[in-house]
Formats: sequence, structure tokens, C-alpha cells
Amino acid sequence: MEVKRPAGFGTRFLADVLDSLIVSSIIGIVVYLVKGDFQADWASSYPWQIVTMIYTTITPVVWGGYVIGKRIFKIRIRKFKDDRPVNLVDMLLREVVGKYFVAGITLGISIIVSVFMVMIREDKRAVHDLIAGTYVRYD
Repeated sequence: MEVKRPAGFGTRFLADVLDSLIVSSIIGIVVYLVKGDFQADWASSYPWQIVTMIYTTITPVVWGGYVIGKRIFKIRIRKFKDDRPVNLVDMLLREVVGKYFVAGITLGISIIVSVFMVMIREDKRAVHDLIAGTYVRYD
């Protein structure tokens, strides 16, 4: 399949950074309102990782392949085979299996490999994209 305007590393990275800032700010405000105190250690805890995983898995399914950062940068996740919207199974494979599980069992090596794949491959697909059959493209 010919990939329509695949998004490169820089745009994907900036969208992810923006997403992290937005999501962590929202969670930080909620933590402060609930606890009356802000502790920096919550960001490295399992609840934070679970909230982030749920956000990055569910939001693209209900929002046409977007999360907030991708929407701002005008890029979205699509199925590679037919450029259709992603579904929950696609996103579970991409986020939970492709990012968290594979990164965990490879001790993060798959993340480094993914960076080079997005920079070098013509279709700009990372390890998690290959696992899920997805890609990220410009609108």
C-alpha cells in the first residue's frame, strides 16, 4: 500500500511531548484538588502509567485516530492496510502490547529501534505500528 503523507519522527515526538504535558498537568491538578498537596513521585507510579495507557488507547478510537497532541499537529493514527480508522483491538495492540509490553521485555531497546525506524523507513512505521498494523499520517 502507498502510504499517504506519513508523519516523521519530529512531528510525532512533539505531539507526544505536548500530550504528556497536557495529560500530566490535568492529572496534577486533579491530584492537588483531591489530596491538597502535590507530590512529584505520582508521575512515576503505576496509576499514572495506567491513566496514560487508557488515554492513549481509548481516545484515538473515539476521536478518529487523534489524541490531543496529534490533533494539534494535524496527524492521526490510521490502519496501514486500508487507511481506515483504528478500532479498540488495533489500539490495544499498538499501545499495550507494542509500547508497554514489548518495551518492557526488551528493556527499552524497542523504543530506540522505533526512533530509528521512524527516521529511516519510507512509511515511518515504528515497532508498535508494525505490531498493530497502523501508521501515523498527516491529515
